[in-house]
Amino acid sequence: MASLQGKYIVITGASGGIGKALALEVAKRGATPVLMARSLDKLEQVAAQIKMNHQIEAPFYQLDVRKQADIEHTFKQVMTEIPAVDVLVNNAGYGKFDDIADLSLDDMSGMFEVNVYGLIACTKMVLPSMLEQNQGHIINIASQAGKIATPKSSVYAATKHAVLGFTNSMRMELYDTNIVVTSVNPGPIRTEFFDIADSSGSYKQKVDKWMLEPDYVAKRIADAMFTRTREINLPGWMNMASKMYQVFPGVVEKFGGKAFRQK
Repeated sequence: MASLQGKYIVITGASGGIGKALALEVAKRGATPVLMARSLDKLEQVAAQIKMNHQIEAPFYQLDVRKQADIEHTFKQVMTEIPAVDVLVNNAGYGKFDDIADLSLDDMSGMFEVNVYGLIACTKMVLPSMLEQNQGHIINIASQAGKIATPKSSVYAATKHAVLGFTNSMRMELYDTNIVVTSVNPGPIRTEFFDIADSSGSYKQKVDKWMLEPDYVAKRIADAMFTRTREINLPGWMNMASKMYQVFPGVVEKFGGKAFRQK
């Protein structure tokens, strides 16, 4: 576990959930979290909490990663106001669980714009400076859905498959550098993600006992910073299921069908 003292860690989607928990965790370890999200009010609250708890001034920027022009403008501003982007955590994302026949075109395009294109655009903004200084860490928040697709999450799972493909390819491109690339593949986490993804609340209720706590996920991510960690897969039993699925997809779909249809 490397020291984060004095490092600048950019976190998208930092107004709540994993992003907020991670911002608080890295501040506790002496880093300066650089906060980005759509809600300026919530960012102000997170920055105030960091200041009160850890006496660190966390800069914050309003950013909707669905708008690529705003990504370019915001990151250019950030990189003139902080010494360096030591870590980028691409955390912004959302999902909408529904049958493909009922899913709106706006939600389909929105998930790809936020979860995939926005993530790639943010990465491209910091990568030149990381290459120039030959150091840095890019952490992409994917999902176990990127390894096992389930009913009612077809497009969401497709975006997370894309994130994993992009992450794995970029890791190989950067093999001869000191830039680390890590994917984080969690199962369900107890956050406001499900307010949009599962507006009925039925799925959340069914999987409540399996949900990860955001503080635990944040600690695991912070522990991995500046280490050669390829993937963080949580929880362990779900990762074992995904490995079995890669080898025996038909068998897993047949016997795990009931578990997959929790949505």
